[in-house]
Parts: sequence; C-alpha cells; structure tokens
Amino acid sequence: MEAERLIEVGRRALAGSRGALDVMAEAWQAQAVARAIGSRLAACGPLELRSEARALGEIGAGCSALDHPSVLSGGARAAQLSGMAEVRPALSALALLLSEAGIALVGVACDTGEDNLYWQCIEAMDAADESLDRVHGMLRRLSEREPGRERDRDGPYEGIRGPAAPAAGP
Repeated sequence: MEAERLIEVGRRALAGSRGALDVMAEAWQAQAVARAIGSRLAACGPLELRSEARALGEIGAGCSALDHPSVLSGGARAAQLSGMAEVRPALSALALLLSEAGIALVGVACDTGEDNLYWQCIEAMDAADESLDRVHGMLRRLSEREPGRERDRDGPYEGIRGPAAPAAGP
C-alpha cells in the first residue's frame, strides 16, 4: 500500500479507537509505520535524508503494545507499505499521524489510574515525539534543498498558516 494511503488508514483507525488499549495499539501501529517509512528512506531515499531516516527507522522498536489482541490478529499495518509516490507529502502526512497519536496518548495517560499503563503511554509519547522531530528534520532538509521555494508564508512544513499563539501570557 502506498505510504500516504497507509497513513490515512492509520489516522482513521486512531480516530476510531475506543478505550486505552485500542489507542495504545494504534499508537504502536503509527510508530511501526514511521519506522517502515524511515527504513525505506534510509535505503533508497534522497541522500540528504538518509541519516535522519535511519534514526527514524530505529525509534520505538521495543514498543510494549506488541501483545495487544488487535495487533496480534492483524499484524503490523506497516508491513503493507509498498512504496512512496512523493517524499514530502508522505512525510507531512506522517507528521500529522504522529501528532495525533501523541495527543491521543496524552488523553489516555491523563485518564488512567493504572501506573503501568501510564508509563507505557509516557514511553509511547516519547517515541512519537522523537519520531516527529526526525520527520520535521527531514522536511526541513527538503525545504533547504529547494532554494526557490517560498517558505516564509507556509512555514517549512507546508500547510501551517496563521500567527502562532504566545507561549506565555501577554
């Protein structure tokens, strides 16, 4: 399955997740897709992306949701990755998936009273955040590669519009 389509399937599955264990399983699936895309780019992507892609391919390899029933029954969705039509749109879509997974994990971590699940969420959030940093780094490198590209209007990751909210009070 083409990368953007695979990511969209993951986004829909994450949005449809019900309950903490389903969210954890979908976060694992998102991380597995990120690793697969990273490995693919490390092997045959643009040269300037290969070191970041290699690192992306290694993040979160020991995620603890491997024994979740929905993962065991369907396997890793990432195994269906067949190619990537265009690198930039695939990375942009992956950034969105990883962001949504991180937000969903925060919700699970805040709602759980179970220490084990809380720490699993924290580990999964760290992996998603580190993966997102790598993806943003690759998108930045792609933007630098295209000197004629207008970056100041849409930001280096495309699609980001409007003023940023202040981080602290007035």
